[in-house]
Amino acid sequence: MKKRVLSTLLSLALVATLFAGCGGSAGGDAAADTGSTDTAAATEEAAPAEEAAPAAAATGQKVGVSMPTKDLQRWNQDGANMEEQLKAAGYEVDLQFAANDVQQQLSQVENMISGGCNVLVIAAIEGSSLGEALDMAKEAGIPVIAYDRLLMDSDAVSYYATFDNYKVGQVQAQYVIDQLDLDNAAGPFNIEFTAGDPGDNNAGFFFNGAMDLLKPYIDEGKLNVVSGQKTFEEVATPTWGTDVAQKRAENILSSNYADGTQLDVWLCSNDSTALGVENALAANYTGNYPIITGQDCDIENTKNMIAGKQSMSVFKDTRTLAAQVVKMVGQILSGETVDVNDTETYNNNKITVPSYLCEPVFADANNYKELLIDSGYYTEADLQ
Repeated sequence: MKKRVLSTLLSLALVATLFAGCGGSAGGDAAADTGSTDTAAATEEAAPAEEAAPAAAATGQKVGVSMPTKDLQRWNQDGANMEEQLKAAGYEVDLQFAANDVQQQLSQVENMISGGCNVLVIAAIEGSSLGEALDMAKEAGIPVIAYDRLLMDSDAVSYYATFDNYKVGQVQAQYVIDQLDLDNAAGPFNIEFTAGDPGDNNAGFFFNGAMDLLKPYIDEGKLNVVSGQKTFEEVATPTWGTDVAQKRAENILSSNYADGTQLDVWLCSNDSTALGVENALAANYTGNYPIITGQDCDIENTKNMIAGKQSMSVFKDTRTLAAQVVKMVGQILSGETVDVNDTETYNNNKITVPSYLCEPVFADANNYKELLIDSGYYTEADLQ
């Protein structure tokens, strides 16, 4: 069933992509090709993460960094990477975590503005929830960089820095296509979907990227969604909660797979939702273990990947993204042209926000050592 040779070759190609850092050219000359399915592609202009230093770091300038929560491993890493690199560049840093509480994040951002921050970097809990604070920032002349989650419904957003979120979904879907050999296998194969938080603008990009590749196989009958739940609204997971994903997965399993029906794939948009599905499978499913996708390479999920309980996870090296944002902060404060490589894709209902998209790759049991350990992202001990 599985095309091991193709998967191995693709994995090796993607290792090379990681070390190319973020994809795209500077200055906004080229929009991202969000329709591409080549997960190994990186543009020739891409610079390694270590080169993405700020153009100028003025001592005494202050950067506010607002992260949504400490409940998910990735936001702790994002916050720590951002703080470390900004301080190394000479900036004072006000880093705050908002405990997934919208009002708390709003208050924290307002305090950053009144506290004299020169630039704001914000990963929003809900993309449309910070309008009052963004209006304050605009009135005060403070540039705002939306970090990995687009800030919606405001013209006060200066830039957006993220990974190519549509391509994240495509990477997950292409992995499924390759592993099941859908272009040649007769099928049918049974698949279920778990998407992300409806309040997170990225969640729709992840789901649509995957569904756009998989829908032809669903329409053809090679992929069968046994539960019938195919729309984003049906498969979304508020707060990206592991417990929410687990409860829904348990309901799907008991309603559709208790009779011994084989489950072949569960496409999960990220690792916290994948973990919920994996918990549900452990307690409620006795068939052959399905392909499970994820995103973020969280430690617990990477351990599950090594143990064969999760097939892959999209790796977004937050050190690379942090380095790019630090570079953009320096360019803003020095009056230089800010690096962007997409000026068309990300409309927030008010403006199309100039964006810098980094390239996602996948990790699986074949390449996780090269991607995660050899790069210094994790140590061997972290994954024991």
